[in-house]
Amino acid sequence: MSFYVIDDHPMMRQAIAMLLRRVFSATTVVELGKLSELAAAVIKHGEPKLFVLDLLLPGVKDTNAVREIKTMFPDVPLAVMSSMAAGDAQESCISAGADLYIEKSTSVNEISAAILNLFTSKQDEGTSRSSEEVKLSKRQKQLIGMLDRGLSNRAIATELDISEHTVKVHLWRLFRRLDVKSRTQTLHYARLNGLL
Repeated sequence: MSFYVIDDHPMMRQAIAMLLRRVFSATTVVELGKLSELAAAVIKHGEPKLFVLDLLLPGVKDTNAVREIKTMFPDVPLAVMSSMAAGDAQESCISAGADLYIEKSTSVNEISAAILNLFTSKQDEGTSRSSEEVKLSKRQKQLIGMLDRGLSNRAIATELDISEHTVKVHLWRLFRRLDVKSRTQTLHYARLNGLL
């Protein structure tokens, strides 16, 4: 299996690649500085199992890189790592098809955990998602209630006494579980299925 790290900053790209090699020891990690190198790299190194993508690549506008990769490889998990604060950038990336948004200022342990969770949950994902089959943890039900109260990530973190990044990971898992892309869709799903 091959993981692809696409980032135009050599030091950041190498750091992410080293992290992936440590977490997934039996994996080939391919480092690319440009999106345009991807097609040739896949021919050379094989089908991708994971993408870690810098949002701000030269010559690529907004979330076009996310859309392009997801068009070519719709079932391969894609994590965006960016120096930009989550906020609107995270929403845009998730809407474009990214599975996870990670700020580059996040700790190494949290990045490792988030990518590991992303990869393993994608592998375990079933094809059917009827409402009867969706099982939510106590924390996920709690999060839905907090979203319904209109709480921000910071407010949720304060109330649960966890980091904002952990809140983002919990929300990402909830979105994946319900097969939704935003807070609004989560609340709509929750109301339709009697979760609120």
